[in-house]
Amino acid sequence: MTFDAFSLNSKKQRLFIILFGIFLSNAIVAEIIGVKIFSLEALIGVPPAHIPTFWGDTWDFNQTAGALNWPFVFITSDIINEYFGQKGVKRISFITAGFIAYCFFIIYLATALPPAQFWLDINKGSDNFNINIAFAKIFRQGLGIITGSLSAFILSQLIDTYIFHSLKKVTGAKKIWLRATGSTLISQLIDSFVVIGIAFYVFGNWTVAQWFSVSLNNYIYKFTVAIVLTPLLYLAHYVIDRYLGEDLAGQMVEEAI
Repeated sequence: MTFDAFSLNSKKQRLFIILFGIFLSNAIVAEIIGVKIFSLEALIGVPPAHIPTFWGDTWDFNQTAGALNWPFVFITSDIINEYFGQKGVKRISFITAGFIAYCFFIIYLATALPPAQFWLDINKGSDNFNINIAFAKIFRQGLGIITGSLSAFILSQLIDTYIFHSLKKVTGAKKIWLRATGSTLISQLIDSFVVIGIAFYVFGNWTVAQWFSVSLNNYIYKFTVAIVLTPLLYLAHYVIDRYLGEDLAGQMVEEAI
C-alpha cells in the first residue's frame, strides 16, 4: 500500500469516527433528557394555547426536552448516508442502539445503589427533600422510555436511510435539501409518535390526548429545525469536500449511491 492510499483511507476513517461521535453523543443525551416535558408557552412567556382538537382535550405546546438536539442526529445521519451509504447508517444505528441500552443498564444499577446518609442529609434542605427518590424517579422514567425509544430509533433510522438513498438515486449529487427534508418528513413522523406512544402511553399513564399533542409538537419542532438547519447541511458538505479533496469526496459519494 502506498503512502497516498493510506492517507486517503485515514481521512475516510477519521471522518467516519467524527460523524459517528456526533451522532452517538446527541442520541444518548437526547435519550437521557427526554424524560422532561417542557412548556414552550412558559419559555416565551405566554399563556397556554388551549387549542381544541379532534382527539379530545386541548392542544398546548408541550414537548420533550430530548427533541432539542435530536435534529442533529438525523442531520448527521444524512451526512453519513451521503458519504458512506445505507450500510454506514445502518451500522452506526445498530451500534448506537446497543450503546444506549448499555447506558440505561448502568443508570439502572446506579439507581439501585443504597444512598450514603450524609448525601441525603446535606441535600434534604428545610422541606426534607429526598434526593435519592428524585434521582431514581428521574432516571427510571428514562428506563421506561428505553423500549419505545430504541424501537422508534431503529425503525425511523432505517426508514430515513431508505428514503434518503432512494431520492439520491434520482437526484444524484444535486438537491441535498430535497432528500434531507424528504426523508426527515416521514421518518420523524414515525419516530415522534412511536417514542411517546410506547414510553408514556403504553408503559406510562398518559392519555391519548397528551400522547398526540406532545408527539405532534415534537414532530413540528424536528421538521422545522431540519428545514432551518438546511444551510448547515450544505456547509458540512463544503467542509467535508474540502477536507477529503474533490477526487476522494466524489468517489465516496458515487460509492454511497
